[in-house]
Amino acid sequence: MYRRSLRTRVALAFALCVAVLSVAWGLAFFAAIRLTEDHVLQRQLEHAAKRYPDLTTNLRGYDQVELLPASLREWAQTGPEQGLYEFNSEELHVAVVPSDNEQGRAFVVFDVAGIEAASSEDWWWLLIISSAVGTLGTLGFGLGVVVMRRSIAPVAHLAKMVADIDLEHLSASDHKRIEAHRFGDDEVGVLADTIEKTLERISEFVARERYFTDSASHELRTPITVITGALELLEQSDLSAADNKVVDRVRRATLDMKTTIEMFLCLSRETDDGLYDKRFEVVPLLNQAIEQQRHLLRGKSLDLDTVHRAQPTIWGHPQAFSVVVNNLVRNAFEHTLAGQGPITILIREHELLITNQMSGNTEDRHTETEASSTHGYGLGLGIVQRLCERNGWSFALHTDDERVATRLSW
Repeated sequence: MYRRSLRTRVALAFALCVAVLSVAWGLAFFAAIRLTEDHVLQRQLEHAAKRYPDLTTNLRGYDQVELLPASLREWAQTGPEQGLYEFNSEELHVAVVPSDNEQGRAFVVFDVAGIEAASSEDWWWLLIISSAVGTLGTLGFGLGVVVMRRSIAPVAHLAKMVADIDLEHLSASDHKRIEAHRFGDDEVGVLADTIEKTLERISEFVARERYFTDSASHELRTPITVITGALELLEQSDLSAADNKVVDRVRRATLDMKTTIEMFLCLSRETDDGLYDKRFEVVPLLNQAIEQQRHLLRGKSLDLDTVHRAQPTIWGHPQAFSVVVNNLVRNAFEHTLAGQGPITILIREHELLITNQMSGNTEDRHTETEASSTHGYGLGLGIVQRLCERNGWSFALHTDDERVATRLSW
């Protein structure tokens, strides 16, 4: 349970990190200044002790240019401005100050020979300071990571619980994993509560969907089975030619209704007992669809040209593939008028191409067309598209003045 909001905790964590780093850097700079000061005084005292008992001061004042050390006289004659000057080669520091003498300036010379650190010692100090800076930076980074992790721990915990839920196979108890009451009333608590309620609604919906499809599958298939059995009994009776036509129409209508039921059940099921990962042959299902829809060609005097360039075997849902092929074949047979060109069904290794020639011209009937998705040509193409998406197949429709081509790719 957190008493403060996520925004407040992040702000406090950032402020704490900045404050700790500021104090650490301040103490480091203060220690460096004091250490430098002590070091300079110690070197100066050591330099004086070496000359004991002849104690001389390293700091001297000069009113005349002629009294300056020989190395500084030429420079002093150029009339330098007031300020501080450093001469590394002579190990001298010079301050030019105003004076009442003829030149109007005086010189204060500080001889640092034996006091300043040697170059090798400077490198050691640079290494020490760099190490100190790196250590403080690393500690600051580590502190920031720890503080920020503690601040966003509720978000990370919630994300882990959500990631552990299998969204493809939701169960009725998945929403209970969130435990929104543990996150308090802050922003994370609101988010957790929303996710929990959403998952609960989805789980209830999935349960209703499964119950409906199971019930619908039984209730819808039962009358179809009864009708099919009655038709088989009628076929064994002595029927007139007119009665046989009626029975044949009822049989086809029953078959269409069965196909439609299977189609909608395929689309409505969230899961289908692993049927979407079966391996099956394409040609037998295609031949079955052609035979089931062949009655639509009666009286049209149309040629049906089936070209097998491969015997493909694919992965997916066999029933869904049968529904798709039945729809495509039915549309091709039903929407081709008498006197129009032939219907060509071409099977390749990775696609099925059904072409309706709109005229008698059969030239290039097997030529590939650039298929593009469109809406509307026959019934069920929207359902075909959805079934293809569920199985990872690709469906496209191309129409022009000469032909209508449908392509099913896998």
